[in-house]
Amino acid sequence: MGKNLISMEWMTPGANLNAYIQGASAVPILCVEDERDLTEALYYEEDLDAARRLVLSHLRFVVHIARSYSGYGLPLSDLIQEGNVGLMKAVRRFNPEKGVRMVSFAVHWIKAEIHEFILRNWRIVKVATTKAQRKLFFNLRGAKKKLQWLSEREAQAVAEDLGVGVKEVLEMEMRLTARDATFDATPDDDEDGAPVAPIYYLQDLDADPARIVELNQVTSDNSARLADAFASLDERSQDILQRRWLDDTKSTLHDLALEYGVSAERIRQLEKNAMKRVRITMEN
Repeated sequence: MGKNLISMEWMTPGANLNAYIQGASAVPILCVEDERDLTEALYYEEDLDAARRLVLSHLRFVVHIARSYSGYGLPLSDLIQEGNVGLMKAVRRFNPEKGVRMVSFAVHWIKAEIHEFILRNWRIVKVATTKAQRKLFFNLRGAKKKLQWLSEREAQAVAEDLGVGVKEVLEMEMRLTARDATFDATPDDDEDGAPVAPIYYLQDLDADPARIVELNQVTSDNSARLADAFASLDERSQDILQRRWLDDTKSTLHDLALEYGVSAERIRQLEKNAMKRVRITMEN
């Protein structure tokens, strides 16, 4: 078994998806004998180089399977990446004594990972949670490519074919046709005919006239109390608070200390006492 193996660093679907697909297609398909040698080396000897060659030689099949799920609106690179995870799981679990080709065994694992990814990301709200619902989701999704809204006869035929109830088929059809909507308003909401964002249906408590009047009165009362409390201070305390808190350009403790000929610590004490007197006056 050759040791001149292909590096997997470039075999990650990213920004250059076309280069990845070309690279995956360029890896030769293993013949039956080579595949058996590699699977036995991995199964019995845990040969990691054999595992890598098996994965590389089957990447093209992952691409092929992932493309069949392009109708879900998810990036092909993400679908391929998830399929690769399934492929690696299949390679690890494959038993060469079963007498089947690796690709036949791996298809189940590849599709399973892609299915999980689609169900996690296709909708904000999960469309399928049970095993039966998942089967119905993917089978009905394929049927919907050919059908419009299901008639009663068509729904009955799908239900019989998949072994589920007609009600389940109709409920899944509703989930498939639903679309996610943003809760908040978007710039497009100003356009004619744009759907109304759900946030507009909520009650705006701040628009209550009684509440608006109450808030205005509280604000006005607090402003008057603050003005009275500030006016009750001596001139020096007013100046310190004004320049430390109210002016656009705030003065530092050292600036005021130099001007009043005292220490910065003394200015800090005066500021603290003035704030305390203001608070007491407003509370009374």
